[in-house]
Amino acid sequence: MAHDNSSDLNTKVTTMKGFAKLADYSLVDSLNADPESDPDGNEHHPRQVFSGHYVPVSPTPLPDFEYVAHSNTLFEELGLDDALALTETFQEVFSGDLSNVTAPMLRSGWATGYALSIYGTEYTQQCPFRTGNGYGDGRAMSIFEGVFKGKRWEMQLKGGGRTPYCRGGDGRAVLRSSVREFLAQEAMHALGIPTSRSLSLFVSKTEQVHRPWYHEGSQSTDPEIMVSNPVAISTRVAPSFIRVGQLELFARRARINEHPNALKELEMIVHHLIDREYKGEIDLALSFSKQLIKLAEVFRERLSSLVANWIRVGYCQGNFNGDNCPAGGYTLDYGPFGFCEIFDPAFQPWTGGGRHFSFFNQPLAAQQNFSMFCKSLEPLLQQEPDAHKALLQIRDEFIQVMQQKIEAMWVSKLGLERYDSELVTQLLSLMFSARADFNMFFRELSHIPKDISALTSTFYTEPTEEQLIQWQQWLEQWRVAIHADEKQASISQAMKQVNPKYTWREWLVVPAYQQAEQGNYDLIRELQEVLNNPYQEQSKEIEDKYYRLRPEEFYRMGGVSHYSCSS
Repeated sequence: MAHDNSSDLNTKVTTMKGFAKLADYSLVDSLNADPESDPDGNEHHPRQVFSGHYVPVSPTPLPDFEYVAHSNTLFEELGLDDALALTETFQEVFSGDLSNVTAPMLRSGWATGYALSIYGTEYTQQCPFRTGNGYGDGRAMSIFEGVFKGKRWEMQLKGGGRTPYCRGGDGRAVLRSSVREFLAQEAMHALGIPTSRSLSLFVSKTEQVHRPWYHEGSQSTDPEIMVSNPVAISTRVAPSFIRVGQLELFARRARINEHPNALKELEMIVHHLIDREYKGEIDLALSFSKQLIKLAEVFRERLSSLVANWIRVGYCQGNFNGDNCPAGGYTLDYGPFGFCEIFDPAFQPWTGGGRHFSFFNQPLAAQQNFSMFCKSLEPLLQQEPDAHKALLQIRDEFIQVMQQKIEAMWVSKLGLERYDSELVTQLLSLMFSARADFNMFFRELSHIPKDISALTSTFYTEPTEEQLIQWQQWLEQWRVAIHADEKQASISQAMKQVNPKYTWREWLVVPAYQQAEQGNYDLIRELQEVLNNPYQEQSKEIEDKYYRLRPEEFYRMGGVSHYSCSS
């Protein structure tokens, strides 16, 4: 039986009154509001924000909203009863209406500013004020922070209306991108990769906005038409939403002493980051400079592991700027992302992303973000030359740590005892020439076949006789390396735990959001089930539908093989 006693970790919360009891707003309680902000959250027009860690903002509710979905798995982790998602009070709050919330819940949320850096270069010119003081959460606002079953989580509406950082945008997210983000976050979690999570998804039955998109069947790189889209609000959840770009913003202000509190505000947000994301790994009894060194070490470990995991499952972030890089070391901002199907190291799903954010370049992008992270800590070590030197060494060793993580990833993915550069390089070359499906190939390889004919079903092109000979030679070398004849069963089982069977395939997700626009959410729920069990064998019906090569008509189709970030 479900109860609302939040102190009992074995019972589930069934009402928003019980939910409200879990509130604990550490960010707004310990950091500075913008002194020029309206404390009631009436902050719906673009403006410069010169100081403070956040701006109070009230969400703009969805008119005539309708429930689409919630995450059963996250509800279970948080100790929430699934029935809560169907209550009127829950649906009001997470479709953007905080006017009737129960104390101690706040009636406004908060948006944060951050700086923009692209591949280690600082930018201000995209800011409408040319200062960088307009960068930040343009249509995302956190509305709740609380402790669930002993763990702190922050909840953030995406598409909840305009904030001071909206830069002229409408503050809304469309249903298409919201469905993608809702499904992708939970799919990534099921793959065992740190990520923001999805709580719920709501759509308006009456409000629509226009976005650039593609004609049906278009092979254009860029969108050709403006399309009317239903607006939606998804709620994403994370231990915190502090990004590298946020630290950069406060560090830039501190370096030029932009206001009297600039250095202090940088120190405050770093303290807050440690408290929110690293309390279990950093001894708070250490001096602050030593805490910073430990912070850089642990973040380096998390970030390098994260990116190696992305490559393991074929994920490409598409736009891995400093502001899309959480300082807690997890995946965030599922806009221009994609999963590599036809193997290509230069795979880039986002038309605006460029090769520098392509699939195999992600370790280099991570290195640049880590450099900006370290640069943001430097003003706090001006009086500590030894600690500053240690920080720079940690920064400079990032790419070596990253390479070790990549090599360890290939070892586990291929069932090897140790990294074999020649074997891996040969394989990737063969996969590229055969246009192998990245995830299907490794899943089939996990069966440890003796003959290459067992793998050719994962190729998008028919191999030549010469290629088949090369493949067979590689396969035999690999089988020797893993001692296949003696250890087949155990290695196969281990490989299947790192090589998923069911992963994101854009052409199978498109119908889900297309049907959702017509009010049919069945396919969203089916995809939730399939993607929540990526390593397991599923029914023959599911396998036939979701475990197959991309049909040829989708190879170069706009909105499927590539897309603009119009969300």
